[in-house]
Amino acid sequence: MRLVVDTGIFSASLSRRRRAHFETHVQRMAGQQIFLAAVTVSELRYGALVAQWGGPRRQRLEESIQTTTVIPISDRLISTVAELRHECRLAGHSLHDRSHANDLWIAASAIHIDAPLLTADSVFENTPGLTLHQ
Repeated sequence: MRLVVDTGIFSASLSRRRRAHFETHVQRMAGQQIFLAAVTVSELRYGALVAQWGGPRRQRLEESIQTTTVIPISDRLISTVAELRHECRLAGHSLHDRSHANDLWIAASAIHIDAPLLTADSVFENTPGLTLHQ
C-alpha cells in the first residue's frame, strides 16, 4: 500500500532515542511503499543542519530518503494545497493557519496522490479529504 509518512514519524524511524515513543507508528511503515512530501525532506535536512550532524549521519539520512518516493511539486499539487487551505479555512480547521504551512503541504501531498497519511500529530485529525492511516 502507498503511504505518506509525516516528518515526525519518518524522523523517529531514524532515531534510536525517539523511535521507542513512536514504535507503533514506525512498525506501520513495514512493507509499505513510503512517500514523503517535498517539505518533509526539507524539514529533515534542516533538522540535520540545526543539530550539526556530521557527514556520516547526514549520509545515512540521505540514504533513508532515497528508499522513499518524494512527491514532486507540480501545478496540480500547488492547486491542491490552495484548495485544501481554503477548505480548512471554511471549516475552521487549524491547517489553514500560517503556523501549519508545512503540515498543510504534507496533508495536501497525501490527498494529491490519494494515499493515507501516517502521523502522530493531532493537527491532521478531521482534515477535509485526508485519510489517516490507523
